Order: sequence, then structure tokens, then C-alpha cells
Amino acid sequence: MPTATASRPERLAYHRAMDAAPSARSGSSTRLPAPIRAFLDAPRIATIATINPDGSPHQAIVWYALDGDDLLLNSRRERQWPSNLHRDGRISVAVPEGDRPYYWVGVKGTAELFHEGDAAIADIQALARRYGKDPAEYAGQDRVTYRIVVDSTYDYGD
Repeated sequence: MPTATASRPERLAYHRAMDAAPSARSGSSTRLPAPIRAFLDAPRIATIATINPDGSPHQAIVWYALDGDDLLLNSRRERQWPSNLHRDGRISVAVPEGDRPYYWVGVKGTAELFHEGDAAIADIQALARRYGKDPAEYAGQDRVTYRIVVDSTYDYGD
């Protein structure tokens, strides 16, 4: 059986970091570069990675929305990833382009609890409209919204 090697060929560049513009707000997200903002403005599906209590990664597929230079994510409160973010706010987000699945944008940042209760229900209903779903399906759920304060962005692929 072949064994994996620890070395990678030098010619492969894994991520292209995007130069971020300085933030106009103190203590806030890095300003999203224009190409990243334009890409994220479309209703795409994101994969997030959070950290489980045992240190292992946890991934989930989510809807998102831009709010200024931040990302908003919403979930039912009892799911694993909101619990992880409540304990450890570090998060990584990957958003692939549907027509070019090998092109994707990545965001690394820190999550902050943003809304609970009725405000979080309003957030998921806005997300449902963004993604072409029925907002009424989310009425009465126990939801939370997290704001992702962006530390860095990158893109990958062609």
C-alpha cells in the first residue's frame, strides 16, 4: 500500500491571499477586497469549519449573508457548530463557485453572537428569501445568528 509523503512540490500554490484594505472601523472586520465582496454577494452555499470541544474539526454547510464587511450565519441553537462558536469563536469559511467547483473563496475570522430570539428568526427569514425558500418555514424556531468578523480572505483556483 502506498504511503503519503509529508512534502509538497514547491510549484503548487495552495491559496492566493487577497490584499485587504484597511478597515475604517476600529476593532472591526478587515475590509473585504472588491473581488471577494462581489463573489460573496451572490447567494452561494458555504462550508464552515469550527472546532469541537475535543479539538477535532466540525464542518457544516450553511447559508450566509454579507453585512458590511462581515458575514452573518444563522442556525438552530441546538446544532453543534453554534455550540462550538459559543465556546471558541474561530471559524473558517469556504465558498465554492457553482459553475467552477475548483474555484472558491475562503474567509477566516472570529464569530460573535449577534442575534437571538425574534431577531434571529428575522435573520433566517431574510436568508430564506435570499436563497429562494419560504420564510414562513422558520417561524417559531429557536435560532441564533453569528457575525463573522473577518481576519483574512483568500481565493483558490481559476
